[in-house]
Amino acid sequence: MLKIAILIPTLNAGNSFVELLKTIAVQKVIINKKIIIDSGSNDKTTEHARAYDFDILNIKKADFDHGYARQLLADAAKDCDILIYLTQDCILKDENSFTELIAAFQDPAVGIAYGRQLPHAGAKVLETHARLFNYTNESRVKQLSDKTELGIKTASCSNSYAAYRSMALQDVGGFPINTIFAEDVIVGGQMLIKGWKIAYVASAEVYHSHDYTTKEEFKRYFDIGVFHSTNDWLLKEFGSAGGEGIKYLKSELKYVFKHNPLVLPKMVMSIGAKFLGYKLGMLHKKLSPGQRRAFSMHRRYWDKLEKK
Repeated sequence: MLKIAILIPTLNAGNSFVELLKTIAVQKVIINKKIIIDSGSNDKTTEHARAYDFDILNIKKADFDHGYARQLLADAAKDCDILIYLTQDCILKDENSFTELIAAFQDPAVGIAYGRQLPHAGAKVLETHARLFNYTNESRVKQLSDKTELGIKTASCSNSYAAYRSMALQDVGGFPINTIFAEDVIVGGQMLIKGWKIAYVASAEVYHSHDYTTKEEFKRYFDIGVFHSTNDWLLKEFGSAGGEGIKYLKSELKYVFKHNPLVLPKMVMSIGAKFLGYKLGMLHKKLSPGQRRAFSMHRRYWDKLEKK
């Protein structure tokens, strides 16, 4: 029987964290290890986690980065076969979510399985469309040869709700340290190159969405640009997403007109913010340190770079 670990990075997760913990507690699979890694919460995050039998790892807020924290969690669960990562702001849909996700590993070539992210109850039009577009109701197993069709989306997965075969994660050297974010995509790309597969499991569902402001969209896409610029091997190996951006835009426009045309001005501003943010992120080396911090959603990344 596979040994399973549940691993969650936390920081001031708030009362909604209890809802996630409750949905984990009712899962039908046997969970062998439950760990959070907390980077300085001053609310009841660690108290809630202990109440649900989680072990606690602690790091300083200044030391946090997405890959580093997740690798520490992997190291703490190195005796487990399957490592399930969640973010603190999601909620599992039902008691079978883990069962569905783990079933993907019946294929011995699957190194990563990630679930379907649904919009939270009450989510607004743009965030709802983003989840429905990016996380469809059709499962798929991706391998390296799919890059001719999918481009860089071949390596796409999300640590908001993803499971890793421990052996496969070790095979690629674990999670990268000092990346601005998207450590999951880096690992996904490396696994595909080594012959592993990535399974998207639509039946393993979790509620997880964000209502980003236009400013936050700019910052998020700036960081995506930085990520692509600093990991250009991904684009060289897999290519771009092709016409995915145009496809998304057409789908979003259709969805907005159907559900709330009044959102159209925000949609237009959001598109402009994403485009500008991404372009500036790709050119981040030409910006001043102050500009990079101001434009970024992950400011601690730049602080850590300067300390090197």
